[in-house]
Amino acid sequence: MGKLLLQDLAKTIRSKNAGTDKITFDIIFKEKEKYDFVCNSGAITKKSMAELYRIPEERITDFVQYDPANAIKFTIMRTRPSGDPGDGDIFGSQQYPPLLTLEIPNA
Repeated sequence: MGKLLLQDLAKTIRSKNAGTDKITFDIIFKEKEKYDFVCNSGAITKKSMAELYRIPEERITDFVQYDPANAIKFTIMRTRPSGDPGDGDIFGSQQYPPLLTLEIPNA
């Protein structure tokens, strides 16, 4: 079987503001089987998200696998407040693209 990409498994992958100092990421699955597959793969963890975004793990303030919604959510601290001079994404909505092509191991 070919490479499995997160964008082919998840229904929704997005990022958005979570207050002035944080950006939150949502990965939502329509099917529980796909959600369970990704969770069990170990591809999305607090550590792997820190590596993907090239940030210290301590900048990830929250990391949750929320079974009732088939969703994975994590939140990172911004390096500067939303709207601060030099902030390149005031709404935090442009931060999700690295997740799209995240490879999910298909053992």
